[in-house]
Formats: sequence, C-alpha cells, structure tokens
Amino acid sequence: MRTGSIRLAGGALEDNVSLTPIGGPRRKITSATLREKKLHRDSITCLTAYDYATARLVDEAGIDVVLVGDSLAMTMLGYDNTLSVTVDEMLHHVRAVHRGVKDAWLVADMPYGSYHETVEDAVHNAARFVKEGGVEAVKMEGGEKRVDVIRRVIDAEIPVAGHIGLTPQSVNMMGGYKVQGKTLQAIEQLMRDAVALDRAGVACIYLEGIPREVATMITAEVETPTIGIGAGPDCDGQVLVFHDLVNLTFNPPAKFVRRYGDASALISQAVEAFKSDVARGQFPSDAESYHLPKDTQVALETVLQRKRAMQR
Repeated sequence: MRTGSIRLAGGALEDNVSLTPIGGPRRKITSATLREKKLHRDSITCLTAYDYATARLVDEAGIDVVLVGDSLAMTMLGYDNTLSVTVDEMLHHVRAVHRGVKDAWLVADMPYGSYHETVEDAVHNAARFVKEGGVEAVKMEGGEKRVDVIRRVIDAEIPVAGHIGLTPQSVNMMGGYKVQGKTLQAIEQLMRDAVALDRAGVACIYLEGIPREVATMITAEVETPTIGIGAGPDCDGQVLVFHDLVNLTFNPPAKFVRRYGDASALISQAVEAFKSDVARGQFPSDAESYHLPKDTQVALETVLQRKRAMQR
C-alpha cells in the first residue's frame, strides 16, 4: 500500500514518488496488458469505483481495471436505474476516481443518451471523458447496431470497451433485468455482436447476464479479452460492482454476486456507537479535546477571577 504519495508535476510528465514503498513497483495496466493476459490465460480483475477513497483502495489492492460504471446512478445517486444519470454527473465522479488511480486501467461508462443520437455527439462526449475525466477508455453498450459509432470513437484515438448481453441502458426494451442469450436465435445474435465488436477493435468486451456456455463460446471465438459479470467463470476476467462486493446496496443481490465483506454492518455499528457515546457524554473525552497552553490558562484564570471580583 502506498501512503503519503507526492506527485511532482513538470511539463507533460508526472512522476509519482512514494515515501513509504512496500513491495516492488507495479506495472501500469493498459489495453495491451489485457490482451497479454488473455494470451497467457492470466485472469483479469475489474471493480467499479465512484470516488477517490474507493478508487485508491481498489487500485492499491492491485485490481487491473477500475470501471466508473453508470451503476453509480443507483449506488451513489439513488436513481431507480442507470437511464437518468447525465454526462456531467458521471464526469464529477470520474474526476474523483482518476485522482485515486495510479496503476489500474481506468474506464468509464458513457451514459444513456450520450452516444445514441449522432456520431458527432458520441465522439464529442467520449472526448470529454478523456480530456476532463482522465479516463483511458470509454464503455459503450450494444453490439452490431453500435459498431459504426464505436469505430468512429476509436478513429478519434479513444479506446472503447464493448458491452453486450444484459445491457442496463436497454432495460425498457428488454422488459427488465433478464438473462440474455437463452434461445438459439439469441445466442446467434450475441455471437454476431461479439464478433462485430472484435473486428471493430474494441479493447475488451463486457459480457453481462448470459449463460456460462454462451460466454465460453464468445471468449474462445474472439481475440478481444472478455470480462464477465453474471456470465460464468470462463471469461478472461471478472467484474463486480464495489457496493455489491461489500454489501453497501439495499436490494437483494443478483445470483452472480458474492459478498466478500459487510461494510453495511460495520458502518451501522460505528454510527450507532457514535450516537450512543455522544448521548452518554462519553465522546469526545478529555484526551480527544484540545487544551490551552499552561501560561495562557493561568492568564485566562486571572482574568476570570478579576471579572468575578468586579461582579460581587
């Protein structure tokens, strides 16, 4: 874990100097790293992050990819789904995450409506995520029908992560959050979508909410690394929403979620203990209070004694 980092800026380059280095330096993850991992069958790890503190913890834990997902619409902003979040709201969180990430590959979701109308809008908004947010790739949902837009964004020198299967921005068209690719026709479409994205040159493909068998076929078919969420263990990597990982969500978890910690219980216990200590006068203690220097305290007591004498 790096602590007390100092960032020395000079021209177009920046050097990060750690005051308390532990272990060897970690190589910066790039899209090329992901392809190397697929080639060597090394698993890719990805977690979402939505703020500086979480991003720093995830990055320092050695996670390969940090995704600022539009799931922040629900986890951070309390929306019912991902459709309402705006580019400006996304960028607010992306900038915070960027400040906490040093080594991981940083990806951000382009929210609904930011690439659905015109190619020019898509390129403009993608460029904002790079220029204003500091991301290294943007994620766009959709397969064959989105390929032309994706190619144009890639032509603008912006790497794109694809996303097929259960695509939350299509929730109204899908009639809810349902597993995709359960019929032969649907499987064929998913394969076409994956191959189209692969040929378009996306940096990776997120596979969400599809049967394990279909994800296995796609992963074997394409040269692009696949990252699964609810797509079984045979993808090249796995992603989870951070809040699901540590039980900071308020809805029943999806089948594919494994909770590795209970931050909800920890936070609730801490808040309840704080409330109790304040109510009983046990916080703050004398040791947790600041005190006057002795000479100032003596002088103040002298002044107070004079005031009391004058009031008699």
